[in-house]
Amino acid sequence: TLVNARAKHHIAALEEELNTLRQEKGTKQRKTTYYVAQGRAIRHMVALYTSLEDLIAENDRRCEDKDDSEANTSTYIVGLYHLQRGYIALMQALPWLHDKLTHLDINDAEDMLKKVSVISSKAFCDDTSTLKDLVASWVNQDFWPSHLLKSDDKHSRGFFHDICGKLLCPAEWDWHSDSVKAGIRDRTVDYIVSENSWPLFVYEYYSINPDNLKQGLFRSKVLIQAFKATFTSPSSAREADGDGNRADILENNRRTRRQLNQVKVHFALSSITSWHTVDGDFDYKIFWNNIVDFFEAVPGPVTQCRVNKLLEWWTRKVFGRNHCEDVTPDVVSKMSVTALANQRMA
Repeated sequence: TLVNARAKHHIAALEEELNTLRQEKGTKQRKTTYYVAQGRAIRHMVALYTSLEDLIAENDRRCEDKDDSEANTSTYIVGLYHLQRGYIALMQALPWLHDKLTHLDINDAEDMLKKVSVISSKAFCDDTSTLKDLVASWVNQDFWPSHLLKSDDKHSRGFFHDICGKLLCPAEWDWHSDSVKAGIRDRTVDYIVSENSWPLFVYEYYSINPDNLKQGLFRSKVLIQAFKATFTSPSSAREADGDGNRADILENNRRTRRQLNQVKVHFALSSITSWHTVDGDFDYKIFWNNIVDFFEAVPGPVTQCRVNKLLEWWTRKVFGRNHCEDVTPDVVSKMSVTALANQRMA
């Protein structure tokens, strides 16, 4: 009958609409999963603090303003320089992002950036929480302090804990001096702890050469442990003294400079219980920029060579060494597989 025919037609239309909604939901879910996976890299490899929107806005501004002759103050110029470098790092880490931003409409683009940003912040929180526990155990194992650190207690850390205080102490001061300890703990004007000093924990063997401040910089055991715990596995951090046991991946050099965990280690050693950009006189954002500048704002070829050697050292410590480039045909010809093949042909 006509009523039945209309009913069947209506049911068919509803089923088609339901299938369409299911497909759209599946597509949206796949996109979300993809963005979640990609977003975890942002705080590791791009920028620790700056939002994606700010990085993209600065690049758009530069594209629109070729002259770029405004605001000639050094602070302004340095700030924009950091933003542009962050955008370049973003494109290297997520090369698909530029094409997406070009073709998506404004609403979809904003939704994509929101998903990527949310998961990047969550990943940062996960890393910070993990290192808070691990750093406590590393300090206890390596220094055997009289007051052992507890993984769930941050109040006992910082400058009032002798070992944490030593590791956080600006490298130019002697933590063993009672006047230095007292001045830092009392926050006197003569002992201001700020991002303008390298803390001792970034130096190899946690000691410095006052006449050569670059010696041992960014080669400390706790930095290697933090990197391995974050990027390989927590168990791999136990093997921080020797070289890594994986293939040599020199491509990671350009990424390592933004992946070092100095900021997170500093927070783990401190007594603050929740994440803040500024802790007293110490600005973590500027500290992060100082670290990136060390690797990327290089004053000349000699210094660049030193930076390259430091990055190669990091690659070797984390991933191990590979001698593929040394295995030449002449070398292979003297090895047993080739020798056996020649004997079999005789």
